[in-house]
Amino acid sequence: MAVLQKHGKISSPEVVDLKDNPPESFAVAGSQKKWAESSPHWSRPLARVWTVVLLLGTCLLYCARVAMPICAVSMADQFKWSKRETGMVLGSFFWGYCFTQVIGGYISDRVGGEKVLLLSAAAWGAMTAFTPILAHFCSQPIVSMTLSRFLMGLLQGVHYPSLASLCSQKVIESERGFLMSTVGSGSYLGTLVIGAAGSLMLDLYGWESVFYVSGLLSVLWAYCMWKYLLKGEGPIITLESLGSGGTQSKLSKRHWLRLFKQPAVCAVIITHLCTASTFFTLLSWLPTFFKDSFPDAKGWVFNVIPWFVAIPSSLFSGCLSDHLIGQGFDTAAVRKLMQFFSMGVSSIFTLFLCGTTTFPTAVAFVSATMGLTTFSHSGVSVNVQDLAPSCAGALFGVMNTCGAFTGVLMVYFSGSLIEATGSWASVFALISMVNLLGLGTFLTFAEARRVDIEASKARYHHIHI
Repeated sequence: MAVLQKHGKISSPEVVDLKDNPPESFAVAGSQKKWAESSPHWSRPLARVWTVVLLLGTCLLYCARVAMPICAVSMADQFKWSKRETGMVLGSFFWGYCFTQVIGGYISDRVGGEKVLLLSAAAWGAMTAFTPILAHFCSQPIVSMTLSRFLMGLLQGVHYPSLASLCSQKVIESERGFLMSTVGSGSYLGTLVIGAAGSLMLDLYGWESVFYVSGLLSVLWAYCMWKYLLKGEGPIITLESLGSGGTQSKLSKRHWLRLFKQPAVCAVIITHLCTASTFFTLLSWLPTFFKDSFPDAKGWVFNVIPWFVAIPSSLFSGCLSDHLIGQGFDTAAVRKLMQFFSMGVSSIFTLFLCGTTTFPTAVAFVSATMGLTTFSHSGVSVNVQDLAPSCAGALFGVMNTCGAFTGVLMVYFSGSLIEATGSWASVFALISMVNLLGLGTFLTFAEARRVDIEASKARYHHIHI
């Protein structure tokens, strides 16, 4: 594992980035004010406001996303869907989700991630609210629901690449870990909220209420973001703005090829691929593991407690990484440390599940695994912004697309492995092996210096570990 080392500030103007490190030697207050106005980054108070807003947006994103799985049983009974048809409706979201990752990040890099987030949230929020209407007024509900879920995937696929692009453009390096980990915890919070409130609304008011409430709240969030943070500015995306690329540098095909030849870039893609694959596998198979191993256990216990652990764990990882960077520790070493906890230490608890014989112990190990996994929000997820801030959205889209596809493949393969071996230990061993593969790649090749610009223009001082 990389050893954390402090590094000093270098006074060379070619190395010091005044945007990330505001000059402290200005004697005139007016000079400091002028610097603050010209800086493309958010001030700390504004960054905190955006962090809360984006946390709520991610929470609502998952409320809208999980609404269909919660209501699937009731809808299947009403519309007489078979298991295969229900699976087709639920699975259609994934295919749409994969197709817009790269293009969403590409557009965000050029026009601003906040515009893409706003437009997509208004669209998928409205789509969620209209879902019951489409189901009732279409002669073939199975067709309308499959298409609507596919469209939901297309619209929500731009969310995380847009976040990565927005964070790389507006947040200084020493505060990115906190923002990304806090916003990332919104996915766990949204799953908990819709799981509890959605189940209650489902029983009291019917499945339609779950879609109406989550959809309208999402549209309201988009309106408030437009009204109070964007000050009512029209989120217009034109062909001219896509071509000009705003203030971010536009990379040619030659530059993209050079970018993908960088070992550090390949390392973040492979590591994210491994992280996403193991996370999707755990998410998909853990409920079945508990049902098979502890048939008398309460479902809400193992479906809720791990997510309650994941939320503070994600917040802690962000605070810890930003604190270490603020204290002068090398950024690359901090990213590696966070990923070591996410993939290395979590694998130990995953392997412990192989010999678990009691339900409380199994819940404790799963909670530790899921909590430690969230440290990747301050590791590989932020590292892409360190490497290529000018195209972080598009590059994160590539990472997320690869991770989603391999995640589905690993979920299917794990099912076959369970049938062939009849043992859950084989699945947990597979998860640990994939994690260690990704971790080894990241520890060996990960860096934190910019690679999306020529070496002579690089602003970040690189220290080998």
